[in-house]
Formats: sequence, structure tokens, C-alpha cells
Amino acid sequence: MTTWMLYGANGYTGKLIVEVAKRRGLKPILAGRNQEAVEALGAEYDMECRVFPIDAMSNNLEGVSAVLLAAGPFVHTSAVVANACIAKGIHYLDITGEISVFEDLHAMHDQAAAAGSVLLPGVGFDVVPSDCLAASLAEAMPDAVALELAFSAGQLSKGTTKTMLAHIGSGGAIREDGVIRTVPLAYHTKTIKFHDKSRQCMTIPWGDVSTGYRSTGIGTIRVYTSANKKAVRQMKVMRHIGPLMTGRFIQKQLGKLIDAKVKGPGASARASGKTELWGQVRDAAGNTLEGTLTAPEGYSLTAECATSSAERIASVEAGFRTPSLAFGAAFITEFDGCTLRIPAL
Repeated sequence: MTTWMLYGANGYTGKLIVEVAKRRGLKPILAGRNQEAVEALGAEYDMECRVFPIDAMSNNLEGVSAVLLAAGPFVHTSAVVANACIAKGIHYLDITGEISVFEDLHAMHDQAAAAGSVLLPGVGFDVVPSDCLAASLAEAMPDAVALELAFSAGQLSKGTTKTMLAHIGSGGAIREDGVIRTVPLAYHTKTIKFHDKSRQCMTIPWGDVSTGYRSTGIGTIRVYTSANKKAVRQMKVMRHIGPLMTGRFIQKQLGKLIDAKVKGPGASARASGKTELWGQVRDAAGNTLEGTLTAPEGYSLTAECATSSAERIASVEAGFRTPSLAFGAAFITEFDGCTLRIPAL
């Protein structure tokens, strides 16, 4: 049985994962750097807790067989945790959606495999549903050469907002012929017909630009999110001012503002919310195949997917894995409220 540690347990998404674990009768070790918050959470849920800064990870893994990282931005936290896990021969999971993190962890594949460690990033809304949709479409059209994905989601948490701001100066990203290419924010817009209705969408640097390639072998990938005209205009403005927001001082001040203003969706919003995803693959002859996925609200889904992934990580082959490579393209259909629709060719 996997004894897993949840680092960042006292964060917005971390607490949701703790709730799911409790409901399933699981007792992960709760960890983080905020002693008061972590110990209060441990007392509330009757779970062991450990308090330490993330750079002391390697000294706090006794009796742990896997670490689920829920503390971001992951570009600042993932490497130290992944390296500690590999050094101990234990497994690593996170809930990132950051392209650079996926790429950096993939580069550690051989090292992890030799150590017997699984590196499984993106076990939340970023990127389980979109990764499974992409893999399902690729299975239905094995000779596909291009992949497009889109999603429509809701309100963001503090952590997600901070992660987005940390990368705002890096621009957008797409993959062409197997290579990730930097493009302007809102590089391309289009109207996409989801299962429920059509929405205006714009390209974003979503994690599937990295993971979709590993899961499907398809070398040309674009990912979109729904966005009204005002949001598209704002994102185009950010092309010019985004690089000015990457300094440490500015990021710190923006972080304080986010802490004061952003709260994430409440319980009622999570219970009633849902997400819609769309995907399309295209072969060299121009034939296309579309699929859709309806799922629960993103943070609720993250908690379910992350908990299930941590439970099952010991059965996964060592090395870098995407969610669909670890658990199969149909993994997302195991969760209540998820409906995957892939028409036959």
C-alpha cells in the first residue's frame, strides 16, 4: 500500500484533496511550511502532519513511498521535490499545468526509471481530462498528425492565479512538428462547438502542449480556452506589459494582491459547476475527428483525480508518465460526472 505525503495540504486545492482522501478512508501525511495551518488541518482530519520548508524535502521522507505536490508555482517547487523523490527511489506526483515543468520532468525520465521512481505530473484538471481526451482521439485516429484541444472552465484559485502571473511574461506556446514554439498571447482565436454550445476561444500555453505529444506522438498541438472579446483584448495587451510583470518585486506585490482578493470557487460553485472540453485530430489527408468531454468543476475534479493517482501510483512503470500513459485513455471516465464522447470513424 502506498503511504503518500501531500505537500501544500493547507492550500486551496490541498484542502480539497484532504477532504476526498478522508471520504475514501485514506490517511495521507499532510505537509507544508505553515505550522499553524498544517497542524490544524492534521488535527481536524486526524492525519499525521509534518512541517518543513520545501527545500528540506529530502530530510522528511521517512516512511513515505510517494509525494503529491500541491504547492506552486511548480516552476519554483517541482525540481527540488522530484530530485528528492528520485534520490529516495520514491514516486512523485503534482497538479501542475506548466509546460516548462512537464518538459523538465520528462528530461529526468532515465534518471527516475533507474531509481524506480515514477514522475507523474499533471494529475489534476491540468491535465487529466484533456490528456485522456487527446489519447482517446489518437487511439481512434492512429495516423493523426495534428491535435487541437479546448476547454471552458470557471473561477480560479489563488494558487492558479499566481502561477499564471509567474508565466505571463513568457508569452504563449504551441507545438509544431514536434517542437514547442513561443507565440504571442492569444495567438489564434476561433469559435469552437463544445457539446453544450459554441464558444469563442483563444490559444493558451496549457500543459498539453507538452504532455499531448508524449501521450499521442502527435507533433502539432494547439490548446484553447473559452474567452469573450474583452478577455482576448486584455490578453493581447498583456503581450506588451507582461514582460514588465516578471520581476521579483512586482510578483511579490501581485501575490499580496491575489491573497487579498482571490478566494477560489466556494462549495456551491464547485458542486454545481461543470467543465466542457473539446478535441480534434487531423490526419495528413485532411480528415478530422472531433470528441468532447463533460466533467465536474475543475477543482473538485482535481481533488478526485489527484487522490486516485496517489492511491495507484505504485502500479505505474517507473520513469516519466502522463496521466493517460499511467492509467489509460479511459482513466477520466472512472470519475462521477465525466462523459467522454468519441464518435466512430
